[in-house]
Amino acid sequence: MGSFSIWHWLVVAVIILVLFGRGRISEMMGDFGKGISSFKKGMAETENEVKGEPARQITAPPPVAAEPPAPAVADAVVPPAAEETKP
Repeated sequence: MGSFSIWHWLVVAVIILVLFGRGRISEMMGDFGKGISSFKKGMAETENEVKGEPARQITAPPPVAAEPPAPAVADAVVPPAAEETKP
């Protein structure tokens, strides 16, 4: 019960052939092959670009002298109100 036998896989293959048809499966596999070859070609182009030029150094922009912000009225310190004393 844990694994499928060859007969189970044959039945699944026949059902897939009936549902999709022989032409559709070959078309899908052709597209899959074109995708793999395109991927390999892109990887080869990337490797050639990387080998051909040195790594670029990332430099930070020069620091900008910032002026300290002017104190706002809302930031001013207000002394606490005098507490009332009861006799």
